[in-house]
Amino acid sequence: MSRIGKLPITVPAGVDVNIAGTKVTVKGKLGSLSQTIDPDITVKLEDGTINVSRPTEHKRHRALHGLYRSLIANMVKGVSEGYKTEQELVGVGYRASNKGQLLELSLGFSHNVLFELPEEIKITTASEKGKNPTVTLESSDKQLLGMVAAKIRSLRKPEPYKGKGIKFAGEILRRKAGKSASKK
Repeated sequence: MSRIGKLPITVPAGVDVNIAGTKVTVKGKLGSLSQTIDPDITVKLEDGTINVSRPTEHKRHRALHGLYRSLIANMVKGVSEGYKTEQELVGVGYRASNKGQLLELSLGFSHNVLFELPEEIKITTASEKGKNPTVTLESSDKQLLGMVAAKIRSLRKPEPYKGKGIKFAGEILRRKAGKSASKK
C-alpha cells in the first residue's frame, strides 16, 4: 500500500470538489483547477474527505496511486491557500521590474530579457537598497508556478564561483574555491 496514496485529503470549508468520471475539479476562493485521473484509479468524496484507491498491487498502479493523491492534495491546498515562491537576483547591476504580466530582467547580457507570464500567476518585484532584487510569484496552480519559476531561473543559473545568477530565496549553493586557492 502506498503510504502517501492511502492518506485521506481533508477538504477545507469553502472548497467545492466535483468528481465526474475521470475528471476531478476543485473550486475555491483562489480559483478553479481540474485534473484528469487514470481510469484505473478511483477517487471518492465522503463527508469532507477525498480517498484515492487502486485496484491491484501492480507497480504502475502503486505509482499512480501516490501521484494522483498528491496532485489532488496540491489542487485543494492551491485553491484554498495558494502557493508562493521567491527568487533573488545576485549580481552587480542585476535588476527586475514588471509591467502587468511582463517581467523585465537585466541579467548582465547586452540586452534586457523580457519574460511574459501566464495570467494565472501574480508577480511582484522588489528592489531595496543594500539587498538583492527579488521576484515573488504567487498562484493557485503548483505545477504551473514551479515550471515558470524554473524557466526564470534557467535564464541565468547561479554560477559556483561567485554565486551570481537567479536563485530561489533560501537556496544554498555549493561554492568552488577558484584557481587562487590551489597556490601556496
